[in-house]
Amino acid sequence: MKRLVLFPLPIAIIVYLMASWWLNKYYTDIELNMRTYLAIGAALISGVISYFLFTNDTDKFDSTDEKRKK
Repeated sequence: MKRLVLFPLPIAIIVYLMASWWLNKYYTDIELNMRTYLAIGAALISGVISYFLFTNDTDKFDSTDEKRKK
């Protein structure tokens, strides 16, 4: 669970917020529900990509937490 919360979730949230802001600012001619779907899709794709790309980085953070417990 720590692997999911450490990198992909914050990245997905940031991508959703930036995509929805950008679409609402520059592409107002697109319907609101389509802009929302586009932002959610961008957030999901970026979350999945970061989940697989940052696997080694989360292992480094997990190992330091285990050292602190000992």
